[in-house]
Amino acid sequence: MAWVKFVREDIEIEVEDGTSVLEAEIRAGLRPDAPCGGLGKCGKCLVKIDGEVVKACQVRIGVGEICAVETLDRAGNEKILTDGFNREVVFGPGLRMVQVELEKANVGERRSDWERLLDILGEKDSDISPESMEVNLKLAGELYGMRRDSDEWYVVYSRRRILEFRKEAGRRCLVAFDIGTTTIAGYLLDGEDGRTLAVESRMNPQAQYGADVIMRANYALEHGTEALSQCIREAVNEMLGVLAENAGIDRRDIFQVCIVGNTCMHHLFLGISPASLVHAPYTPAVSERLVLNAEDYGLAVQKKAELIMLPDIAGYVGADTCGCLLALRQDLQEEISLMIDIGTNGEMVLGNRERLVTCSTAAGPAFEGAKIECGMRGAAGAVDHVKFRDGKWSYTTVGNKPAVGLCGSGLIDLVAGLLDAGMLDENGALSSGQKNQSVFMLVSPELAGNERGVYLTQKDIGEVQLAKAAIAAGIQMLMERLGITEDEISSVYIAGAFGNYMDPVSAGKIGLFPAALVRKVKPVGNTAGEGAKIALVNEKEMLEMDELVRKIDFVELAASGDFQDYFIDELGFEVRS
Repeated sequence: MAWVKFVREDIEIEVEDGTSVLEAEIRAGLRPDAPCGGLGKCGKCLVKIDGEVVKACQVRIGVGEICAVETLDRAGNEKILTDGFNREVVFGPGLRMVQVELEKANVGERRSDWERLLDILGEKDSDISPESMEVNLKLAGELYGMRRDSDEWYVVYSRRRILEFRKEAGRRCLVAFDIGTTTIAGYLLDGEDGRTLAVESRMNPQAQYGADVIMRANYALEHGTEALSQCIREAVNEMLGVLAENAGIDRRDIFQVCIVGNTCMHHLFLGISPASLVHAPYTPAVSERLVLNAEDYGLAVQKKAELIMLPDIAGYVGADTCGCLLALRQDLQEEISLMIDIGTNGEMVLGNRERLVTCSTAAGPAFEGAKIECGMRGAAGAVDHVKFRDGKWSYTTVGNKPAVGLCGSGLIDLVAGLLDAGMLDENGALSSGQKNQSVFMLVSPELAGNERGVYLTQKDIGEVQLAKAAIAAGIQMLMERLGITEDEISSVYIAGAFGNYMDPVSAGKIGLFPAALVRKVKPVGNTAGEGAKIALVNEKEMLEMDELVRKIDFVELAASGDFQDYFIDELGFEVRS
């Protein structure tokens, strides 16, 4: 055995001989940044050992070695988008509470106390079918005491089951989670009126196993789902505690938790192998809406609380897209609209009340900072906007801190600026006019908040080309499937954090989407999280999604030769003279 000591954190752990420093960081609970999954390609997991900066994933602990590791300062306080598109929604939750009076049974009455209680609920709530309600033996055993102690008391219930008996009305709360590949956003809602009581967000700890869903799926196939499932459940449970504390409520007053995420995040949270997602025909193991016991998934809330998983649409169009549909309700609109959720995958939905089509493009994690040499998430010091005007460059950073890297919105602006400056040709070849023509230095080391400065390489531009071409080609495929042109699209809803901070003009300039759509762009924030909230406060709309996801037309891009043609066509840039 060997020992690893993390100097800054004052943590010392015992590891097996041959363990990598990255693996040791994970075991120590440090959650390192390793978007390439430990393959040694991204260079983000840097640590200092014996005064030398090295990749943690590439250094293994020798037999009996005592290794002192100094982790480097990493940008924290990431700017995580939690606000979404707010539309007026009728309050009609699936979680309900009524006051009941269960009288003593008449002599000769054959119905049990439980049956009589369900009949009372059925009389008070027409949505309830007594014969379809689950029997809860523990609660049934409490009925005699409740009836004996009080004439009237309260029943907290859902369409499927009774959750709790109460002598006083008390609080009842709901929580919605959007589990993204990169971030998690949580919302605590008042079950009485739907008000948002608290919001909490954090980075997805699964990032230590890889930046994108494919890396994590491959890790799960090789090592099992336990590590990935456990760390995301722990994160969600921790967030539940923070939400409850910030709102001043008891965790036991949380009766429903609704989770959305892409299909891989959905499977990994539930502990389902993602094998079916990485092998043709790329279908989910399970896709329908699920109502589960929250306690079975490690969530410390009310004992009988329900865990609701919204339905997945296809292998790479998940419940997060279902959440976006709930928030935007494109299926109720007369006008044709396009919704794009730009992340590691680019999910999009095009259409109106007549017909909806959807697809997912493998945009990769470039827009979230991975695979870009100076790329980073939207944390303090990230360059978030760049301008080239009158031959001069200017930029802003998150928190007005010294520049340390490029986040997605800054990356798009910079590439657009290089096109304006004539430093990029139509094929994406960079000629910076600087000492190294294949590198453009935006912020020199002397002015930056790090030792290397902030710059863009030829390889980085190639990653941007791949990402933007995938999104643009997906849009072309959806328009072809509907038989429409850009002119027939009235609105373009850009969902997600990247879309909220992205400059649509820059995005159009680099060809992320057709130039004709630029003026139609409407950032709508975290619509996936907003949809999860709506599912909790309006059960009718949530149930409508079950039918909608079955009707929506899924376009499988991987099997389409046309997509490959569009993709190749969209790789280049339109250079304006």
